[in-house]
Amino acid sequence: MTETPKPLQILSTADHRPYPLPKGPWAISMSWHDLLFMHWPVPVEALRPYAPSDLTIDTFDGTAWLAVVPFRMSGVRPHFLPAVPSLSNFPELNLRTYVTHKGKPGIWFFSLDAHNKVAVRLARATFDLPYFDADMEFEKQNDSIHYKSFRTHRGAAPNDYEARYKAISQPEEHAPDSIENFLTERYCLYSANKNGRLRRGDIHHHMWPLQRAEVEVRTLRMTTQIGLELPETEPLLHYSRRLDVLAWPPRKVDG
Repeated sequence: MTETPKPLQILSTADHRPYPLPKGPWAISMSWHDLLFMHWPVPVEALRPYAPSDLTIDTFDGTAWLAVVPFRMSGVRPHFLPAVPSLSNFPELNLRTYVTHKGKPGIWFFSLDAHNKVAVRLARATFDLPYFDADMEFEKQNDSIHYKSFRTHRGAAPNDYEARYKAISQPEEHAPDSIENFLTERYCLYSANKNGRLRRGDIHHHMWPLQRAEVEVRTLRMTTQIGLELPETEPLLHYSRRLDVLAWPPRKVDG
């Protein structure tokens, strides 16, 4: 049985954040499990057409980054309501990059696929996020995860992924100016509605317990939806066993 995240424990420390906790009550709590970060360096100009002009594509040493991130969600629930196993636990797969807006670094999602039709529709309506229906399989054997996703969303571009991955080290600490912190320690996401109005959704969690990882990719067809090809270089890989997270309601931001 999966342990439910404890919001007070998540909120117990915030000194690692680049800016203060958001005001007001959190809206959703959740846990992320067996997450793999696959990161590739890409030129800024390759990503610029696919994010709103009000957002700056964030870079590390002059290079932008594109990420494929498979994981499993559990305990997803609104504030003051219990989790419902049939609705609160499901795999998710996203394609993302990193942006800033008026000094606040965050995440821009090109797509988020989930094996939960209710969650997909709620996220699209509430957060203006590009969620899509997908048939997904998540199987953990010993320390290895077999992950498979096939997009089924009506009218959407194909988006297929299959891989087997695992951690190959113990959790490691990383310096504030490291590439690991740049890629993972982000405490908001940006989205835009059909009219292009920008919104920011804040999140909070403890620092990522990152481990080095290895992956065997069988299918990776995720970037054709934005007209890009992944670099031929090997991705930078990190694994995290679990992270408990709080999310606040999205708020409009000025351009």
